[in-house]
Amino acid sequence: MAWFFLLIAGLAEIGSVISLKRADGFKKLLPSVACLFFGSVSFYFLSLSLTSLPVGTAYAIWTSIGSVGSVLAGMFFFNEPRSLRSTLLIMCIIAGAVGIKMTSGH
Repeated sequence: MAWFFLLIAGLAEIGSVISLKRADGFKKLLPSVACLFFGSVSFYFLSLSLTSLPVGTAYAIWTSIGSVGSVLAGMFFFNEPRSLRSTLLIMCIIAGAVGIKMTSGH
């Protein structure tokens, strides 16, 4: 169940970052509220996952989900640059997260 909680935490982190971008420096109310909501959900589910996962493993996976998801969201929703180099680096982040998971013993 901890891995499921960690996945929810990572997805909520992506929602938080997308909302933060749309909040325009917290000048827009609805995206600002959404950012705070998703951020709270993210931390809550991260805390639930930490009840049975090592903090280093959970944090690394959580930040990986958030980082990769945020980069992809930027590319698809905000027309941020796409390149072969950025794709390869995203794959490195994913490979690192998978490697940490495989060596964590959980």
